[in-house]
Amino acid sequence: MNKKQSPLPLFDSLDHIKNWTSPKTLNADQEKDFFAGVSFLKNYTGSQGTFNSYRREVERLLQWGIHIADKSFKQMKREDIEAFVHFCQSPPKAWIGVKKAPRFFDKEGMRTPNPEWRPFVLTVSKAAHRKGERPDSQNFELSLGSTKEIFSILSTFFNYLLQDDYVFMNPVALIRQKSKFIRKHQGAPKIRRLSELQWQYVIKMAHQLAAVDPETHERTLFMMSILYMMYLRISELAASTRWMPSMNHFHRDSEGNWWFTTVGKGNKERQIAVSNATLDALKRWRTYLGFSPLPSPADTSPLLSKIKGRGPITSTTYVRKIVQYCFDQSIDQLNKEGLTEEADSLSEATVHWLRHTGISDDVKRRPREHVRDDAGHSSSVITDKYIDIELKERHRSARNKPLFVEG
Repeated sequence: MNKKQSPLPLFDSLDHIKNWTSPKTLNADQEKDFFAGVSFLKNYTGSQGTFNSYRREVERLLQWGIHIADKSFKQMKREDIEAFVHFCQSPPKAWIGVKKAPRFFDKEGMRTPNPEWRPFVLTVSKAAHRKGERPDSQNFELSLGSTKEIFSILSTFFNYLLQDDYVFMNPVALIRQKSKFIRKHQGAPKIRRLSELQWQYVIKMAHQLAAVDPETHERTLFMMSILYMMYLRISELAASTRWMPSMNHFHRDSEGNWWFTTVGKGNKERQIAVSNATLDALKRWRTYLGFSPLPSPADTSPLLSKIKGRGPITSTTYVRKIVQYCFDQSIDQLNKEGLTEEADSLSEATVHWLRHTGISDDVKRRPREHVRDDAGHSSSVITDKYIDIELKERHRSARNKPLFVEG
């Protein structure tokens, strides 16, 4: 294959992992690499997000080895990984898509590779899309975060292959000067969150939508409330084969305190302390549904049900659409009131910003260890990133610095 052609996908979706088969076009060494990748990926089926990230990088490396470098995993050395990273930073145009396409589709009872799929995808920001801008493959640029992720995931992958005696070294670990690929930043990274004003407009809009069209938007209001109040990830709202959020995941302990149990990143279960405001939101949602105000331990009904049809929401894309509609209505309201800067900033927001906002607001008034455990952070170092009080003080002290002092 030349660089003017894009390869067909190799790894199917998580739902079909038990039936993955190697393409007939692979030679013996490439087939071994394929199944080595399958073996590795099967260790990460507990989290859809983690699985997708690991599959993406393993797939890119395998495709690069097959079509560009003509090398197997066993043959790859330090300089090959460096060449691969350079390749990812500037891939051939044919390998870059401008929309996310499914890897495989069903055809005559068979899983068939989708020729529209691409190893790399270029998108534009939501704000740019609203202004009519569309992605152009000539503008592709690998972000700093994506570059870091390549090193991290491939190091984990080669460590796995090393322990499995499939390779004899980890070439990623031999790259001592990753700084030539990754810039270092001074200070804490900026947390992408809603401003206090933006959040007030968003939650007020959710209330207004629920008042006008409760059949559609009582669920929206409840969803926005728990995304913010309990810092939930989008994957913790949608039902999957490993987890279905149910009403009885809200439960009361022997002292009368309410908790919410969820399964989050890394397939880790955690308990979240439920505030009175969250409990009020739950009561309103359940009362609308015709249930008792609070769930019993036997109440296994879905926490977020479909409006049409039966059963829980299973699509994270659908959750995003619901949240985005509330964001869009808030943006329009901000623009109507002349708050264009706030509107423009909100147009970049994603569902995950609600989690960041909830954590950032709570860490100002609650012990960070409590916020850490409710958020499911592995350490307080992660939670500390949300503390922006020092930044505010630093800016306040600099705000009125004079250019010169008159004598």
